Amino acid sequence: MPSPPRSPAPPPRRPRPAPQRRPAAPRRRPGPRWRMRVVTGCSVAVLAVAGIGHALLTGVGAEIDRVDPFRDMKNRPESGHGTNILLVGTDGREKISKAEREKYKLGGAPCHCTDTVMIVHLSADRHRASVVSLPRDSYAMMPPHLDRTTKKRHKAHPVKLNAAYAEGGPGLTVRTVEHMTKLKIDHYLEVDFTSFMKTVDVVGGVEVCTSRPLKDRYSGLDLPAGTHELGGGQALQYVRARHIEADSDLGRMQRQQRFMAALVQRATSSGILLNPVKFREVTGAVLGSVRADKGFGSAELLALGRAMRTFSPRSSEFQTVPIGTVGYAVPGVGSTVKWDPAKSARLFTALREDRPITSPRVGPKKTVVPVDPRTIRVQVENGTGTPGLGKRVDGALRATGFRTTGAPRDAKQRDAARTTVLYDPRWDRSAKSLATALPGSRLHAVKKQGPTLKVLAGKDFEKVRQVRAEKPRDDGSAAVRGDEVECG
Repeated sequence: MPSPPRSPAPPPRRPRPAPQRRPAAPRRRPGPRWRMRVVTGCSVAVLAVAGIGHALLTGVGAEIDRVDPFRDMKNRPESGHGTNILLVGTDGREKISKAEREKYKLGGAPCHCTDTVMIVHLSADRHRASVVSLPRDSYAMMPPHLDRTTKKRHKAHPVKLNAAYAEGGPGLTVRTVEHMTKLKIDHYLEVDFTSFMKTVDVVGGVEVCTSRPLKDRYSGLDLPAGTHELGGGQALQYVRARHIEADSDLGRMQRQQRFMAALVQRATSSGILLNPVKFREVTGAVLGSVRADKGFGSAELLALGRAMRTFSPRSSEFQTVPIGTVGYAVPGVGSTVKWDPAKSARLFTALREDRPITSPRVGPKKTVVPVDPRTIRVQVENGTGTPGLGKRVDGALRATGFRTTGAPRDAKQRDAARTTVLYDPRWDRSAKSLATALPGSRLHAVKKQGPTLKVLAGKDFEKVRQVRAEKPRDDGSAAVRGDEVECG
């Protein structure tokens, strides 16, 4: 069988000429393109976060229960600079479970009244928040209005401030506050017990400090002296308790201010404001059970959230409206709290002009002690072999206010390693105040020593801490920044 024909052999390959080398092109430095990618990536990330934040907060805005407290309002004060929010705390205990009402002693029928009234002023540059507490028993002149319960029309008449909400709801409350303060209210926010408890729980609790035990059988509050982490229920007891101080309402407002400062500290230090998802969780917990005016929407929430990213306790300041008379009797109304006309006018003028209500801090911050240093007599003794130590300690104590003898002397003991405060047990509070001024010192009780305290200066002495007695704030005239709030 014949074999198949073979395919013709391919032509022989010609050798290719060697390629000529071209001069190498200059290498591009990767920096600019790399940096451009980073910048682009960051821009996309920022836009994405902003977009997520906007989408999340848009959903929150839809959940807010709306009211219209500004409807048909006439002859309102002129607008100032910045933004004024009227923050009203109401009862709302009917929304809390029966078990929680029993646990936190929230029995009784809801009063449908204002338990707390505050003006929150946000500066125009959004770098400062000023919170002014208005006592709910403040003497107020109610504008003419229609009673929402009886449907009767009332002429202007004197009342306590919290009666405005009971008679006319948010609208009459705004009108009354504007009439009293001459401030135009831009937004209205109403918070009840439920939203308050949810807020505290969702931020992980709030840390408060008290220099003495706080016990109130009416609210169930029972805190020993020291620092405590409060959840929503305990926090509600802390801010509601009215049977601890002699000035029940004013003392309660000071605790509320301490709590708000601590809440700002927790919110600004925990990264909540920088995390859009967590921020949505917090705002959802708060705003899901509040009432606000129609203009307080998602855009305002987003702008507020962005502004608060730069907030710190130092950015916030707190004050109770200055009080002129406590227990001002009004026929048919009862005992009220009357504001100091001159001091309160200066306060609200500062808010209207968007100025801080706290004075600039001069000198080092002073630690609060229970006894005024000016009432404490001190004899200093040098317990070391260091020449002049006694004189140095005596001068430093005198400079911070203590009544030293001015004649320090050498102690019999000349090898004291640690500074010691020797005191008669009857003057133990004075001794604690003195020991606070001497960091690292120890206390040693000596019976029958008498009212003069002794300081045995040891080798560990470094400095005297600046201290001051806590001044009474019954008149509400002392404004403090959030980072200056001390233990209550």
